[in-house]
Amino acid sequence: MNLNRRNFLKTGTAAAAGAVLIPPLVQSCNNLKISTNVKDYLNHFEVSRAALNKVISVAMAKGGDYADLFFEHKISNNIGLQDGKVNSASSKIDYGVGIRVLKGDQTGFAYSESLDMQSMLDAARLAASIADEPNTFKKDIFNEKVPADYYNIEKNWEDVSVKDKVPFVQKINDRIFSLDEKVIKVNAFLSDESSYVLFYNSDGRISYDYRPMASFGAVCIMQKGRQVENFYSARSYRKGFEWLTEDLVEELAVEVTQRTNTLFDATKPKAGEMPVVLGAGGSGILLHEAIGHTFEADFNRKGTSIFSDKMGKKVAENFINIIDDGTLENNRGALNIDDEGNDVKKTCLVKDGVLNSYIHDRISSAHYGVDPTGNGRRESFRHIPLPRMSSTYMEPGPHTREEILAEVDYGVYVDNFSNGQVKIGAGDFTFFVKSGYLVEKGKMTRPVKDINIIGNGPQALADVVMAANDYKTDNGTWVCGKGGQSVPVTMGLPTVLVKGLTVGGLNA
Repeated sequence: MNLNRRNFLKTGTAAAAGAVLIPPLVQSCNNLKISTNVKDYLNHFEVSRAALNKVISVAMAKGGDYADLFFEHKISNNIGLQDGKVNSASSKIDYGVGIRVLKGDQTGFAYSESLDMQSMLDAARLAASIADEPNTFKKDIFNEKVPADYYNIEKNWEDVSVKDKVPFVQKINDRIFSLDEKVIKVNAFLSDESSYVLFYNSDGRISYDYRPMASFGAVCIMQKGRQVENFYSARSYRKGFEWLTEDLVEELAVEVTQRTNTLFDATKPKAGEMPVVLGAGGSGILLHEAIGHTFEADFNRKGTSIFSDKMGKKVAENFINIIDDGTLENNRGALNIDDEGNDVKKTCLVKDGVLNSYIHDRISSAHYGVDPTGNGRRESFRHIPLPRMSSTYMEPGPHTREEILAEVDYGVYVDNFSNGQVKIGAGDFTFFVKSGYLVEKGKMTRPVKDINIIGNGPQALADVVMAANDYKTDNGTWVCGKGGQSVPVTMGLPTVLVKGLTVGGLNA
């Protein structure tokens, strides 16, 4: 990972937000029989091998079953454009350690924004209070877990200045205005993030990760007469500065103007229950929210998910395979290690229509007696890890998009959702559809907008009667919320036909 070639803090955009003071590096781990990468990360966080073991020993001192330390240093930068000019730039630096102690399935947790020894020991004692059986814990073993390498980058964001980024934000604004005379306003943004993570636990496992992230997009606002419409398009990946290209600017500008234009002629269907065709890509948000959360093992372990008693049982048609995969190269939801120091995996949640696996963290995998799936994720060092999705999708099916549309006499095709509400345990959902089309006698006819799709996720999964061979990943700026935490994710779907959902439209 060549961390030793990076400065502790080197970010051109830091100057835009003012000076930030970070302690200098120290050489804290000379002559240790550990890899150069581990030494670099120990140096980065100014902690020694002895310090890690001392903090872990205090965390385990009251009889906890397990403890771990999650160090994080995150550099975030944002650039915004309004009214034709780049007029905002900001930077943020976050730095600290989260200390977790497990006793059975109970969690003790504390964090410190300072990495001096006293602050870490105070946090460790607080986390240790989940247990009450004084115990002497002593272990001086380093088992290095070498992380995977799913997001190779060519140029780190820390090495890119504001002046290098501004032209791309300005170009997407100018290009959108040039594409259509109805454009009256553009809001554009570019954000980047670099995170350094060091993980150590009471089993002696030590691992590390360098996590880049970049997001780029725009909102296009158009006016035709008195009618005003808007649409949003964006992309987000774990990629470096090389990702920003003229082709990306063009792709987003054309997409957002075309989609905004479509809304001027959009109508609403008649309200009621009808077949719904979920378009490839962005419709995966319904799979993620209404179905994916019900596969998370904490909900099933506690018996609140409708799938808690359905492991090994048929839940969908035989051609349905649902995957959660944190190994996709450069994907927004990818991780080289999860936030519990485990390998991330490609996990088949539903295999040939049968519930095959839940989404596990350390606690749930111990409860079920299975291996972790690498889905222990947290928003930051200030949060505990929970079983969370990464990139969740349905594999291609045996049908074609044309065959699916031909099956619908009257219904809707939807391909973009702006928001929704889900009752995670039962899977009941309401989603607001930004855009789509009426389907009449097997053909997409008039565009539709601003309608609600209402149903139950598990039932909708059982009611998927066709799935096409046109799978698409939606690489937007998706963020998943759970337990007061947000983490980056992606999702995807082929075109699928749900035989019946409630559509809120005219005369609703």
